[in-house]
Amino acid sequence: MPESVDIRELLSYCEGLLEPETYRDYAPNGLQVEGRAEIRRLVTGVTACQALLDAAVEAQADAVLVHHGYFWKNEPATITGMKRRRIATLLTHDINLIGYHLPLDGHDEIGNNAWLARTLGMNVTGRFGHQQLAVSGRLEQPATGSELAARIAECLGRAPLVVGPTDRPIHRIGLCTGGAQDMLGEAIDLGLDAFISGEISERTTHLAREAGVTYFAAGHHATETGGVRLLGERIADEFDIEHRFIDIPNPV
Repeated sequence: MPESVDIRELLSYCEGLLEPETYRDYAPNGLQVEGRAEIRRLVTGVTACQALLDAAVEAQADAVLVHHGYFWKNEPATITGMKRRRIATLLTHDINLIGYHLPLDGHDEIGNNAWLARTLGMNVTGRFGHQQLAVSGRLEQPATGSELAARIAECLGRAPLVVGPTDRPIHRIGLCTGGAQDMLGEAIDLGLDAFISGEISERTTHLAREAGVTYFAAGHHATETGGVRLLGERIADEFDIEHRFIDIPNPV
């Protein structure tokens, strides 16, 4: 039988580590749906979709911790349809839902951006973009666009979509996981050779091509698997509870 921790103690630990009060976010950070008080088994995942909740029920989880939770600004306030089914699953099985969004992007050690930078061999030297979430720096080993695309594919298990030059050396690079394609303009202003994010827009293609900067769309989901997994591991080590990261495949 694993050890247990009170949900309030677990949340207090996360609040101290991630400092969510320092971000202006689009959804509530912390406990979003209340379940049982004692946590022995924690499941983490990127998004609190029905498939993740079903897997958490099967794993007999007491809490689910995600990067993309519920109750986003401007979404319908009614609890109907898909939202009702998801919340009913949590309440029926007395499972807590915990979500951390921007705090889990921006943390300088276990955040999505810090994790991806380390994974790709990037030395972070600065920050920029919305709420200073994006990171910039130099690759430990300069690479062409084609070589860096191969490195990204190996690290994330997903080939990125690449626009812009692919045959010249990349030294200075910026990245911000998820849907941060509109930070490309600031990356260009900083004189970076390349920028990595999760998504791409029609306008991003033209901007990258005309500015001569290589842009990598590496997948919103794929670029954000690191932070929540690392947070789950931290919590498990701190409180000696069971932790399982469950990856629900997502091509986007």
